[in-house]
Amino acid sequence: MKKLTVIKVGGKIVEEENTLASLLTDFSSIEGYKVLIHGGGRSATHIATLLGIESKMVDGRRITDAETLKVVTMVYGGLVNKNIVAGLQKLGINALGLTGADMAVIKSDKRPVKDIDYGYVGDVKSVDGKLLANLIEQGVVPIVAPLSFSSEYGLLNTNADTIAAETAKALSYFFDVTLTYCFEKKGVLMDENDDDSVIPTITPDLFLKYKSENIIQGGMIPKLENAFDALNGGVSKVVITKASELGQNTGTVVVKS
Repeated sequence: MKKLTVIKVGGKIVEEENTLASLLTDFSSIEGYKVLIHGGGRSATHIATLLGIESKMVDGRRITDAETLKVVTMVYGGLVNKNIVAGLQKLGINALGLTGADMAVIKSDKRPVKDIDYGYVGDVKSVDGKLLANLIEQGVVPIVAPLSFSSEYGLLNTNADTIAAETAKALSYFFDVTLTYCFEKKGVLMDENDDDSVIPTITPDLFLKYKSENIIQGGMIPKLENAFDALNGGVSKVVITKASELGQNTGTVVVKS
């Protein structure tokens, strides 16, 4: 099987000119087939504020009402996505910007209301791996925004880490897939105040241990849950690393056992 790298980058990295330029240079130098999934939450909050729309968050997750959905569609599917596509085209990479609605490539169900009504938020139901594989084998590099498609509701705001994991799983039928989560830290840290305290390898047992000891907490918990889900779904390797160290064999490797 040919190798494919699926990379997810946090909004902060793709929203600032200097870090974006550096990321795109590093991404373009990765050999073989590749896919990029991006966030964009800080830009969405900024644009919403300019438009007089209040951003409501619960435990770091955005409440997406009808007006907020318009903003995230503009920002994720437009501003952030097309800046990445244009930057990669400048570097000679044949990038194609996509949301889940394009060719209905990522389908979702609207999240049911339990304790909290998250509004127009999607839980991924399926990713059309065959369609993406066909594009990739033609030399196209998909750049995927965190928006999925519901036949009932249309576009839905969707967690980018989850989209990355589900996309990697769908493509693992066609390629030998490595999933890399890039963010501001060098990896998963033993001590959040020590950037060099990277945990080199995390197994499910270590994850439970570190979680119970509050070493792993907050947004890293769902990120690692997505990582294990990807591995259980056929992805060969998951790495969590700093965006500026992309492709340097650094960071935390997540393994099944």
